[in-house]
Amino acid sequence: MKAVLLDAASLGPDIDLAPLHEQVETLVVHERSTTHEAQARLADAEIAIVNKVVLDAATLEALPSLKLICVLATGTNNIDMATANRLGIAVKNVTGYGTASVAQHTLMLLLNLANRLPLYRHDVAAGHWNQSPFFCLMDHRTLELEGKHLAIVGQGELGGRVAQLAEALGMRVTFTARPGNEAHDARPGLLELAPDVDAVSLHCPLSEATHHLVDADLLARLRQDALLINCARGSIIDEVAALDALRAGRLGGLAVDVLPEEPPRDGHPLLDALHEPLNLIVTPHNAWITPEARQNVVSLTVNNLQDWLRGH
Repeated sequence: MKAVLLDAASLGPDIDLAPLHEQVETLVVHERSTTHEAQARLADAEIAIVNKVVLDAATLEALPSLKLICVLATGTNNIDMATANRLGIAVKNVTGYGTASVAQHTLMLLLNLANRLPLYRHDVAAGHWNQSPFFCLMDHRTLELEGKHLAIVGQGELGGRVAQLAEALGMRVTFTARPGNEAHDARPGLLELAPDVDAVSLHCPLSEATHHLVDADLLARLRQDALLINCARGSIIDEVAALDALRAGRLGGLAVDVLPEEPPRDGHPLLDALHEPLNLIVTPHNAWITPEARQNVVSLTVNNLQDWLRGH
């Protein structure tokens, strides 16, 4: 049985692919592939292993030998699922591989915002500490997290791990109602919780219900020193509205690991604002990239291969 890995480079360096090689007779590994290249490279393959390469309807229809697609990620939006289903091509993804990594990153962002690290780093670089009449700088009001209220959107494995870390700091954690299902959920919605929370952390999928979940209206309901963290998907917050609130002093801090378009080849207002003295952090969608998490993607893909092969 032949398998083809289309974009091994997306897993980053120092990842052991030997467990994948052991599952199939032949594994052909390509560092990168375009959709056009994928069609030729998968021509005689029964298994496609892919992270972000788009496999659209035309590509899938041109691959009569293809029986299984293993996605090296949770999201399957790069696969035409309707066509795969119609053609009898199984699609398996991986979940929970980066829980510890993303939770750690989320906590890092929370701590940095609470301590106003971007602002103090800017001040130190500008020489303000050198010129201070006192031994320290205290120009930016920091936030002690113990006893503060964190709202988490998304009560999955990741949201649960972030809650554990926040509670270890002494925070009070509330999970919000599932967006779009507030009428049938006993938990309060984010809009209802907004005036009472000191920080919001997003760990939900992007959908019609969550697109611009944090918009100008919700931002206006938050406390003016509230912290907002998005390690989920771009466009769950209205980034421009959040930046406006931050500049106007109506938001205490903003940290995102995701943007609506990645990589942001045409730029983005948040990137343009990084040179300003703001409590703003933008990381390049790398919350998940610890070596342990990336190797776990391989391990979970091996499990998917084994489950499918047992059925064949």
